[in-house]
Amino acid sequence: MPPEKAEALVIRQADFSESSRVVTFFTREFGKSSALAKGAKRLKGPFEVSLDLLAHVRIVLYRKDSDVLDLVTESQLIKRFAPPQRTMLPLYSGYYVAELLDLGTEPHDPHPDLFDLALETLERLERETDSRWALLRFELRWLREIGHLAELDCCSLCGVEALSTSTERYWVTPGGLVCPRCGRPEYSESAIQFASVRLLRHLAEELSPLEEIIDSPELHDVPLDPSSIQWKEVRRVVTAAVCHALDRRPKMLDYLKF
Repeated sequence: MPPEKAEALVIRQADFSESSRVVTFFTREFGKSSALAKGAKRLKGPFEVSLDLLAHVRIVLYRKDSDVLDLVTESQLIKRFAPPQRTMLPLYSGYYVAELLDLGTEPHDPHPDLFDLALETLERLERETDSRWALLRFELRWLREIGHLAELDCCSLCGVEALSTSTERYWVTPGGLVCPRCGRPEYSESAIQFASVRLLRHLAEELSPLEEIIDSPELHDVPLDPSSIQWKEVRRVVTAAVCHALDRRPKMLDYLKF
């Protein structure tokens, strides 16, 4: 096949030989691609420092039709990921974004919106030492893109619209919300308040900027402090959804300590 150009994020690296590496890219045009980068380990090789983890690059790629590795022949650095150095949390958060892109997407299956969101999330991690909201936003949109975001508008069993009351709690299962009338004892570990459901809905919206969501009048009565019940419930639900989608617990979650 002829060479093709792509905009990409470097999401994983592995040694291949004394001078070469296998680099996994998440590209805007083609989705995930694992490619052989010949000479990538040489100090004055053809790629220089453009293949660092989470580097934003432009590449020239020879894509293969089979299970053979793609071949990357050129890489031009657009921007290197540079989180604040006074804390490790933004760096670990960036690695978590890379892990979700790697484990949660299929080769050569493009997700341009997810690519753009990953860039936006990494830019936020460079500016903010508190990465919790940016990661929650990314995780929910990632779940939507790969088809694992739970239904949050109505009960997944009876179809009744989810409404706010002062006494009822809902449950979030891999299939979606379960209302109090359809609840079962085995759902008790995933019970959440309706305010938490509202927060999940807003964070999962595709078009709203993160600042508008956090400052939304519709969430004025929802406590957003990390010590609040709502935050803890939302974090628990999202972590469970991510682990269910991957059928494993991402390694970087242990460093983020959610």
